[in-house]
Formats: sequence, C-alpha cells, structure tokens
Amino acid sequence: MCAALPPAGAFRRGQWRRAYNRAVTETSPSLPDDAHWMRRALALAAGVMSSTRPNPRVGCVIVRDGQVLGEGATQPPGGPHAEISAMRDAAARGHDVAGATAYVTLEPCSHHGRTPPCADALVAARLARVVVAMGDPNPLVNGRGLRILREAGIAVSAGLCQDEALALNVGFIARMSRGTPWVWLKLAASLDGRAALHNGVSQWITGPEARADGHQWRARSCVVLTGIGTVRADDPLLDTRLAPTAHPPRKAVIDSGFSIAETARLFDGTPVLVFAARADTDKARRLAARNAQVVLLPQADGLRVDLPAVMQWLAADGVNEVHVEAGPTLSGALLAADCVDELLCYSAPMLLGDAAPMAALPRLDSLESVRRYAYTDVQRVGEDLRLRAHLPSRWQALRERVALNLSS
Repeated sequence: MCAALPPAGAFRRGQWRRAYNRAVTETSPSLPDDAHWMRRALALAAGVMSSTRPNPRVGCVIVRDGQVLGEGATQPPGGPHAEISAMRDAAARGHDVAGATAYVTLEPCSHHGRTPPCADALVAARLARVVVAMGDPNPLVNGRGLRILREAGIAVSAGLCQDEALALNVGFIARMSRGTPWVWLKLAASLDGRAALHNGVSQWITGPEARADGHQWRARSCVVLTGIGTVRADDPLLDTRLAPTAHPPRKAVIDSGFSIAETARLFDGTPVLVFAARADTDKARRLAARNAQVVLLPQADGLRVDLPAVMQWLAADGVNEVHVEAGPTLSGALLAADCVDELLCYSAPMLLGDAAPMAALPRLDSLESVRRYAYTDVQRVGEDLRLRAHLPSRWQALRERVALNLSS
C-alpha cells in the first residue's frame, strides 16, 4: 500500500505540486523506505497529467544512500521518458547513478519507438536496483522491460503502490489491455437525481467550484465527448478554460445524421471528431477547414452510430481516456451499450422534483439486473459533492493485467 497522494484525477491546479512538496520535505526516511520514494515518483507523474498523451504518465526518482541523484517525468511525445529525464537530471547535478536505485511508476519500455528503450538505458547506467509500481501490458513491453533488467543482474522489486500507479494511467492500461479507452461519464444532478428542470433549464445546478473541477477532468482526458442533442441545445465550447493547459484534449460529438451546424462553437479551438453514419462529402470538406474530422461508422439497430465501434476507433487512434458530458439520451445509450467504466457525479444540495433524469435508462423489474458500482472517492467541492464510482470488475481486470506482467 502506498498512501499520501490525492486520488488520481483529483489534482486541481497546484495540488500535484503540493503533493510533490510533501514527498520532498517529509522527514527523511529510514533506508530503504521504498514507499517514500515511490510516492515522490507518483507525484512527478501526476504533474504531467495532460501533456503525455497518448503515452502513459510516468515518474522516476533515482536515489542513493537517501539522497536524490535525479528525478523526472515523461515529456510530451517525442521527448524523453521519465527514466531518461531522471538520468539527465542526475547528470546535470553532477551525479553518477551507478549503484543507485531507480523508482519508476511503470515498467521501463523495452522497444524502439520515438525514443530508445529505457530498460537498456538503465542497464547501461549500471543501476543496482529498480523498483517498479506496475507492469506495462503494451504488447511491445509486457514483462520484457523487467526481464532485461534482471538478465543484466539488476535487482528488481515490483508492485509497490500498484493501485495508485494504475489510477494515474487507467486509460493507457485499458487501451493496451482490452483495446478500448477508459470512459468516465460526468453527471451533475440534484439530490433527487435530476439533471435539469422539466423545461430543460440546467444552468447552473452545481456551483462554480464544481464546474471548475469538471474542467480539470476534461483537461486530464484525451477526448471530451458529447452528443448532437447537447450541441443543439447548449452550443457548448467543451474547452478547458477553467483549467488552462498547454495540451488541451480533442473534442468529439456523436452525430449519427451528420446534422451539426457548421457554425457550432464546438469547432472553435482544438480539433473535433464528428462520428456520423451519413456521409456528406462537401460538408465534411468545409468542416475540415475548421479542424474537424468526420468519422463514418456503421449504425446500431438502424438508429445511432454504433457506440462500441466509436470506442474501438478512439483506442486505435491512441485515445486513453474519454470524458463524456452529454444529455440523458446519449448518457443512457452509452451506459446501455456498456461503454462506461466510471461515473463522475456532482451532486448539488437541492431538489428539482419532476424533471429530467441524469440518464435515460430502461425500466428494470428486478434488483438482480441492476448494475452495481463501487464508490472510490467522495469529496466536497464548494457547496456540492463529487462522487466517483467505477465498475469493480473492470478495475479488477486491469489490476490483474498489470500484476501478471510483474511476475512474467
């Protein structure tokens, strides 16, 4: 177990820095206190929450005799991985890392991509020991990184702070393990579960703090997904203006009939994906000039775009995490299609009575058919509550996937 960090995704602006500072300044640990240094590596990884996509967020700390020789985190694609950043930091400080211990939040890579293998670099640097939080199910790694280290005579420990490391990279692990991103559905509702008044008015049920927190979750994701109904009703920007980031996510809309207005504010800013089942070449060409890509996919049941196919397409395009903000129709459809892994629900202290539900779901006649979630985090955000809940079986499957790689 590795405590003392806020839940992954809860890092509001500056919160990761405070967590990192705590890891740096807390009483010097008795050696070897692996959990102390792994917490520091996790805080470093949390500090690059929105800048590494599609790569995982990884932190690395290199230590000898209780002294940090170097540390770093994964840089944007094409830049150095965390291990290389840490070794370069050590060199800049004038330290030789031979004989030291490296604490890494993900198994070092073992393949040539945009950068050389980190496992080979650790061997070349003559590290004595490497402590890894979890394995990497990427088929190009999948235990090979640990094997390279062990075969070189480097002592390897694995599994420390595994759940915390998984929470930081749940989307990447999901994409590598099952071929779909990790999807959370953001909901905002009253205490009686209503998302809008009977006349459709919903701005604003939650307070400004909750809305700003929701933007943090947008910023963490790779794609912010909505439906054509929300675009028509609200003409949203779906940006991260309340959580500024140099690497904002893309936006996407489910628009089966390809009826979206070309003047929609959604097209202002970052690239947009439009998932449609009807082609209009001229319109698609005009939207391309507004940084939009139209993706044609088959229909499901002759109605809307096949939602599981959307998720598979996104994963193939390198999308790790999807943040959904949609109306009750698409929210219910995503839940019914089994596309949602996690609920991110903001509960406002009010009652709206006979009004619009959070999600349009079919009527159930038996409690045995109810889908049950597990609460993972409850926090007060301003006057509202933020509740997170995921499907336990989905989380457990990913835990087993990264744990299995550690013993391979």
